[in-house]
Amino acid sequence: MSDSLRELWLRGVAFNTAAPADVLIRLLDEAAGEAGLLMCEGRDLPDAVIDTALHHPVERIRRALARNLHVDPARLAPLASDPSGIVRAHLAGGARTLFQPRRVRPLPADILVTFLTARDGGEDGRLTEQEIAGELWSSRQVPLSFPRDMAGHDHPALRLYAAFQWQSLTAAQRDALLDDPDPAVREAAREGNRQLDPEAVEAELPPMGTRYAVYVLSTCALSPSVVEQCFAADEVHPLARNRHTPTDALARLARHPDAEIRRLVATRPDLGPEAAAELRQDPDEDVRMRARLQASIRTWVEFEEVRKVVDHGRDCTCPITEPATEPSPDWYATCAASEEPVLRRVAASWPGLPAELVGTLALDDDEEVRIRLACHHPLAPPHLLLDVFVTRPAHRPHLLTLPAFPRTGRTHLVGHPDPEVRALAAADPTLPEPPLEDPDDAVRRAAAANPTLTPETLETLLTDPRTAEGAAANPSLPLPRMHALLDHCLNGTANPPTAARH
Repeated sequence: MSDSLRELWLRGVAFNTAAPADVLIRLLDEAAGEAGLLMCEGRDLPDAVIDTALHHPVERIRRALARNLHVDPARLAPLASDPSGIVRAHLAGGARTLFQPRRVRPLPADILVTFLTARDGGEDGRLTEQEIAGELWSSRQVPLSFPRDMAGHDHPALRLYAAFQWQSLTAAQRDALLDDPDPAVREAAREGNRQLDPEAVEAELPPMGTRYAVYVLSTCALSPSVVEQCFAADEVHPLARNRHTPTDALARLARHPDAEIRRLVATRPDLGPEAAAELRQDPDEDVRMRARLQASIRTWVEFEEVRKVVDHGRDCTCPITEPATEPSPDWYATCAASEEPVLRRVAASWPGLPAELVGTLALDDDEEVRIRLACHHPLAPPHLLLDVFVTRPAHRPHLLTLPAFPRTGRTHLVGHPDPEVRALAAADPTLPEPPLEDPDDAVRRAAAANPTLTPETLETLLTDPRTAEGAAANPSLPLPRMHALLDHCLNGTANPPTAARH
């Protein structure tokens, strides 16, 4: 047996959807090498495999499991207090790009609390608890609602975290934190409160043009003097984004010579009626379109949902995260019936849209409405998901993760010029003759994994490097053959296994 066949068999069995727990547990042996690690990170796993990996003596196995986004995150909770700081950091950091789906799954509150209240970074001392928390903040796995949820927590470290997210808190929560029994929390609350005091912001304003100044001017309450400084220095981009910018300043921004500035303010819910009317007559087509939307946007929550759509194109693959709050169902329904394509795209992006509106938007004349519906809504019709897969390659990795993506009805694509589409067709279990001789490696691999193939055919495919991995991943591969392959790969049996031995 060549080393190349060995690796192909191991990888194939590792991702064989019919492989039972006892087969997969064998791949946790260090002799399985990279295949075992890829398995732990890149697929759903039976409970027995998860339990074995959680307590595996080899750190690399636990590290790989920590990045698994197919396993219920509640099952991974022990890794948040793993002896290895590297394992903890892998759980905090989430999946690697190779396995990262668009929809970001938030970690459960108990795991987040464990990370944020940890007193060390693990018994190995390779990382600090602050470094692990840094991985967490950049992973998008913390729900946007988490600061509010933690504002009244018993542990001061969590109230401190809430205080650092000052503008996301309610007035009652802010008052409580300003009077918190812990001095560090009180100080953070006072610092947060200064963000909403224009005079305090002016007194501590950093030099114009610095990165910190841009942050302050984009997020804090500003005095008239600071606003004038921004106009004098032509530092108005932050003003256009700042929710605290005064109405009179917004009216000036609506007449700014830079069309980008006018675009930024055109959909704001606090834009005055006169400024909005002017922008609906703007010489820039994009500004006019955004200004038409403004009448439908009455809250900042609605503004954010529109912004997520209007600033992105049809091939946007930005992460899909859970919002802290959502507009009302009635608002989304109004958007779904709007004459403005952008608002229908917003409605199509909401996974709670009722089935009857989903059916209407699935037939929408606007392609981006259909794309967004396919990528965001659990009730999007399977044929739409398949259509978007074929026509918009950027969305293929995400679409393949969706439960509604069709597993059959793809045979008409077997002759498609795009090999990625042919590979999809090659896996269809209703295909009479999987294309085992296709010139593309991925297509042959998908064809070899087609469950319609007989065990006798699989025997031949297992000996060919072009099809060996797919054959080993084939769910029709008999269980004794899976074990025989692993015997040969892990234990070094003398001869390659054959069907005749079983």
